Amino acid sequence: MRQYSADLTPPWKKPKPVPEVAAEPGLVVEEPGTGFCGAVIRCEAGTVTLEDRFGKHRVFPMEPRGFLLEGRVVTLVRPSPGGPARPTRTASGSVAVPGARARVARAGRIYVEGRHDAELVEKVWGDDLRIEGVVVEYLEGVDDLPSIVSEFAPGPDARLGVLVDHLVPGSKEWRIAQSVTSEHALVVGHPYIDIWEAVKPSSQGIAAWPRVPRGQDWKTGVCRALGWPENTGAAWQRILSGVHSYKDLEPELLGRVEELIDFVTAP
Repeated sequence: MRQYSADLTPPWKKPKPVPEVAAEPGLVVEEPGTGFCGAVIRCEAGTVTLEDRFGKHRVFPMEPRGFLLEGRVVTLVRPSPGGPARPTRTASGSVAVPGARARVARAGRIYVEGRHDAELVEKVWGDDLRIEGVVVEYLEGVDDLPSIVSEFAPGPDARLGVLVDHLVPGSKEWRIAQSVTSEHALVVGHPYIDIWEAVKPSSQGIAAWPRVPRGQDWKTGVCRALGWPENTGAAWQRILSGVHSYKDLEPELLGRVEELIDFVTAP
């Protein structure tokens, strides 16, 4: 006698098998039902915890065919003991790509006003920018911006992003930024008097940045109020050494830099 399977579903109606992927910490997946995309930070019995780029956590059941990995449906499973080493993160919070080579530089560029600003961007986003092939150049002053934009001639394949200090509506910097902004050139800025303020005080072991009276050089005033030697170059190196990742920076700066990177690398 012939033996028949209890499953009478026609072959063309059976779901195709999908890969099983170990939910290793750092793996970036998307939960299609909610659209939540994040890196695995914890895997427990039947659930996985994801963290998105803004630090928000969500817990999801590890159901079959429950996630997307690079656009493909996968089933997450618990990693086996002694599995692959835990992936590291870049200073910006992105998943690191060990051994990856820097991409050939794009035609697009990001200009950053101020040497301290450029050094901070390099420290936190440098690894990401090299992977994306984005070159960061130093902008000495916003007054030079119109001539730089004119010479650069931004276009669809060569976008230009610019980060400036203390960009507030109605200011000289704001008017210059408005004059050069276009479909292919984006100028953004943070609200702080100086990039020092964009560093969280807690990373420096202080409760808050001192208030400096109007008319007094802000950096010098900060050094005096904190009892630091009045050497702003040395003070900046001290501040920079306390920055280890994006968690040491204020959201107002984080958002602007991420916006520029997205703008320059957009297809």
